[in-house]
Amino acid sequence: MTAPPPYGGPPPPYGYPAQQHSYGYPPPRQTNTLAVAALVCAFVFAPLGIVFGHVSLSQIKKTGEEGRGLAIAGLVIGYLVSVLTVLVVVISVVFLAALGRELERFDGAVPDGATGGLAVDELPKFDRPATLGSNCQYPRTAEPSSKPAKLPRTGRVPTDPALVSASMTTSKGDIGLQLDNAKAPCTVNSFANLAQQGFFDDTPCHRLTTAVHLGVLQCGDPSGTGIGGPGYQFPNEYPTNQYRLSDPALRSPVRYPRGTLAMANAGVGTNGSQFFLVYEDSQLPPTYTVFGTIDQTGLATLDKIAAEGVADGGEDGKPVADVVVESIRLD
Repeated sequence: MTAPPPYGGPPPPYGYPAQQHSYGYPPPRQTNTLAVAALVCAFVFAPLGIVFGHVSLSQIKKTGEEGRGLAIAGLVIGYLVSVLTVLVVVISVVFLAALGRELERFDGAVPDGATGGLAVDELPKFDRPATLGSNCQYPRTAEPSSKPAKLPRTGRVPTDPALVSASMTTSKGDIGLQLDNAKAPCTVNSFANLAQQGFFDDTPCHRLTTAVHLGVLQCGDPSGTGIGGPGYQFPNEYPTNQYRLSDPALRSPVRYPRGTLAMANAGVGTNGSQFFLVYEDSQLPPTYTVFGTIDQTGLATLDKIAAEGVADGGEDGKPVADVVVESIRLD
């Protein structure tokens, strides 16, 4: 009978483990969900992709998850798309603003085949404002008066009589004026006040314009520089008061007909003492107060002055004729 093997049996072959274990690859790490979302959203809605990218990077740092590359790609693409979007918006706004300005230049102007010029609107029909002449104010300006002058009466001024006659004597001839007190009482009040003080006496008409669509002689500045005035200013009246201040039509030209007497200004509400006499139909925005008309004798005088031209041979500047306002008197 064969003897049993030693207890425990023979030892296993050299190098073979007594117990077998699994030595395969470790399980893969999970990809961070927000990293994937960051990349997708970067193309769909860039700001959200940027947010997801930053959050996912923070999570990956804590958890050790995969997806860092996806998160960074989402951030880069998100920022690029955002910057490009901002640039497109800015360029579009600038382009539309420029286009709007160009359109405004031609707003209300239609080619006129019969005359070869531009057809413009007439001065608007006068619709009397409820507050017309009820509170005329003449605040002082920072610039002193070019010649001693007292302020006009303030507050309510009369609108009757509707017309006030005045005579303007110049070194080139007489100019008869009809001041429109019914449409521009605050302006007529100021003009009459200055005339009665002798403010216009012995002052030059410093500017003549002989352009195709603008024919005017400008006077009323004792300094003769074009920047002088009475030391106060006041608001516009007709035709400006026929528009809302926000109305784009205020920037479109209308026809100021031959024979119009109007105030010069440096912007709405800056009327002072300077005025211009229209000797040819002129195209101007309705931001110059019309306060009277010129008679036929006056227009004949203006035609002679205009015929001599501008001193430098151009279309706008000091007139060749030495035009001096000797006096303006109310009749």
